[in-house]
Amino acid sequence: MAKGKQYQAASEKVDCEKLYDLEEAIALAKEVAFAKFDETVDIAVKLGVNPKHADQMVRGSVSLPNGTGKTVRVLAFAKGDKAKEAKDAGADIVGDEELVEKVQGGFMDFDKVVATPDMMALVGKLGRVLGPRGLMPNPKVGTVTPNIGNVVKELKAGMIEFRVDKNGIIHAIVGKKSFDSQKLFENVKALLETLVRLKPSTAKGQYVRGITVSTTMGPGVKVDHQKVINTL
Repeated sequence: MAKGKQYQAASEKVDCEKLYDLEEAIALAKEVAFAKFDETVDIAVKLGVNPKHADQMVRGSVSLPNGTGKTVRVLAFAKGDKAKEAKDAGADIVGDEELVEKVQGGFMDFDKVVATPDMMALVGKLGRVLGPRGLMPNPKVGTVTPNIGNVVKELKAGMIEFRVDKNGIIHAIVGKKSFDSQKLFENVKALLETLVRLKPSTAKGQYVRGITVSTTMGPGVKVDHQKVINTL
């Protein structure tokens, strides 16, 4: 009940009819966050696409300039020199056939997965294990790559993957409540610039139709999306 009251009190500080400037929305989302832990700051971006059409599926990755604030455990499927490259870049777990078997057996102590192209014949067997968790390496988001060292570094530093859901919405983490507002702003801007760059040629009408910023437990704050997009 206490949490319900806290959420209600936080919601009363947000004008649900107003479209806030992005900087203002970030500051307000931080201000009304009430949990005792360092809440994650999330963004939801409504796109004018129909994900049922393959040519309107928006997905990709972006390296947030200020990271996510989360410690990311990276698993790399690679062998030989590429395995050494992944280890040197900071991968937490590196392996080939035996690691594939270990993951098949239930090992899931990692947050991100990257693989070299030559490993995908083996890694493909893990589709049912990794796919539902959003962990399957994919060349479209850069996690199947010969440049495995660079991608490991980016994942450790705060590279995030995104994919439009069935309602045409992108959900992404852009940092922590403890982040300075300017750092959150820079992260959001990097994500939005990437989304605009990935606009499908078949998408008709307005592309970005809504942006909402919130923390893990806090209420959503609507952003003046048109104003933001015009400044990118």
